[in-house]
Amino acid sequence: MDEPTPPEDFSQPPNPLQRFGADVKRVRLGRKLTQKQLGKATGYSEAYVSTVESGKQMPSEKFARGCDLAFGTNGLFVGLLKRIDEGDHPLWFVPYLKLEQRASRILDYSANLVMGMLQTEDYARAVFRASHPREKAEVIEGRVAARLRRREVFEREAPPLLWVILHEACLRTVVGGAEIMTGQLEHLLTAVASQQVDLQVMPFSAGAPATNAMMPFTLLMFADSPTVLYSDGPQGGRLFDSARTVEAALDNYDRLRAHALSPGDSLALIRTLLKEHGS
Repeated sequence: MDEPTPPEDFSQPPNPLQRFGADVKRVRLGRKLTQKQLGKATGYSEAYVSTVESGKQMPSEKFARGCDLAFGTNGLFVGLLKRIDEGDHPLWFVPYLKLEQRASRILDYSANLVMGMLQTEDYARAVFRASHPREKAEVIEGRVAARLRRREVFEREAPPLLWVILHEACLRTVVGGAEIMTGQLEHLLTAVASQQVDLQVMPFSAGAPATNAMMPFTLLMFADSPTVLYSDGPQGGRLFDSARTVEAALDNYDRLRAHALSPGDSLALIRTLLKEHGS
């Protein structure tokens, strides 16, 4: 049903999602389009448009592109969405994010927490609340939404292949409580079933080989350019493209894979832990 059009208050909303939604609504009304018409033009439902305009839904890049086409705004909304995305990530992480979006293969080793691309919404929220206890709720929600958007790379026509080694500590550290961990472990099983993700667990019993890599790191591989290493640290992450540094990291990753549980045994361990959380 088309909504009435009373005088609108377009004062600056308090957070980026609400500002994006208000801008969509302002331009839509200026073009004399209903939410239903905009939904049809962008390939989304009227309800989706409504939640975006109210700031309750993180818009997809497809929706932003559709708005630019429907409104004739020449990339304005795609640009606004990109700034929201980058604003919800630390500045040092943005260069990595851009590379992740075009990688053909991603090799990741996580030492303490499940890697961001595989986190559930509740798990991510619990992580951000624990690491930023004084942040406002809307800031936390923006970061959660940005983290979940990283999954969109798997919706590409040629999505990347993701190989993840999780130290057993990632699975046994109870983030947010048993219920959230149950959801997270179930999500890992679902992700592996998608055939885009290979997963191995580095067990505590592996001993010294596992502790040689205490810090998490990620290797991004591309069809048209050299592999890049991203390494986390206490003060943030850093990218490395030196051939010698990348080669050493690849050797280290192969060593970790060799000492980790097989994919089948890794899934069996996750299922065992899932039963423990459910009991």
